[in-house]
Amino acid sequence: MKLFDVYPLFPIEPVQARGSWLWDKNGQKYLDLYGGHAVISIGHGHPHYVNALKSQLDKISFYSNSVQNTLQERLTEKLGYLSGYPHHSLFLCNSGAEANENALKLASFVTGRKKVIAFKKAFHGRTSGAVAATDNPKIVAPFNAGHEIVFLPMNDRLALAEHLTKEVAAVIIEGIQGVGGIHLPEDDFLRFLQSECKKAGALLILDEVQSGFGRTGKFFAHQYAGIHADLITIAKGMGNGFPVGGVLIHPDIPSWHGMLGTTFGGNYLACVASLAVLEVIEKENLMSNALALGDEWMQQLHSIPSILAVRGRGLMIGFDLPDSLVNLRKDLLFKHSIFTGEAKPNTVRLLPSLALKKEEADELISAIHSIIHQS
Repeated sequence: MKLFDVYPLFPIEPVQARGSWLWDKNGQKYLDLYGGHAVISIGHGHPHYVNALKSQLDKISFYSNSVQNTLQERLTEKLGYLSGYPHHSLFLCNSGAEANENALKLASFVTGRKKVIAFKKAFHGRTSGAVAATDNPKIVAPFNAGHEIVFLPMNDRLALAEHLTKEVAAVIIEGIQGVGGIHLPEDDFLRFLQSECKKAGALLILDEVQSGFGRTGKFFAHQYAGIHADLITIAKGMGNGFPVGGVLIHPDIPSWHGMLGTTFGGNYLACVASLAVLEVIEKENLMSNALALGDEWMQQLHSIPSILAVRGRGLMIGFDLPDSLVNLRKDLLFKHSIFTGEAKPNTVRLLPSLALKKEEADELISAIHSIIHQS
């Protein structure tokens, strides 16, 4: 048997990690400014996180959702407090794709409608419903029978007003588009979107899978617009590498037994991992660090003439390159041992640990100057 070949692989095998650093099997040290698609929120191998998981492994790691689990209750309370959504409920699952799938189901259950509005360049995951709400012609999947997904341009009020009718169950939008190239919905557009959803009786779903858990300097990216969403989907940085996801659900949405289900969602280890992440974010003021360091980083990137555009908030940043620097990401990795991400065609994505240090951020700027100087 062999692995199904769907991922292009770098010839690098990391075997150890601490903070913002990785070491491969040959002992080469790398600066990790990507964190596995924004997953590593508090740094690799954080002692509080590791000790919490080890302690729970000595007790119990898994049982079904048919028994009481006070860890779920503790997680819900802590998450409600830090996120600013104390009155929402939490449904726990395993990934962002599952979170978005369940949010779409909830919207359909509540409204009795089958139409969903999403936005171009969106990526909402890889379950059938989440893929259907993903704007990628290479990934095509049906939504549930009879459902319709309509893709609109980001920030286009006229298109939204035309299509957001009383047939629409939900509008789903990312707090900041990640895979699409770090594109931000305008704050005024989000406020307009919330208002129009209320008029049409549609639910507003904020996909904060990549942009949530403090990455932008606020707990959720949409909070810059001062809005509240009916449903918020979370994952990635929630578990710092442990698979976990969830949906925050408005208190007006009723629940009933059997409405949603999951085998592994809310297991003991996932709850402990997520609790540890929240505790570190709070204790170490990582949202403030993300905001301050991200602002400085973007100013430094803006000052480099060869960079065409810089977008982002906090430590979720993208910058565009001319064709002459199309190999910059590879040069950063293979010549300077720095991991970054990308979005096609020429956007570099930065999604480091929220505990990134200034001297680590400065290494990227120095490396970019070196590559440009030599090109």
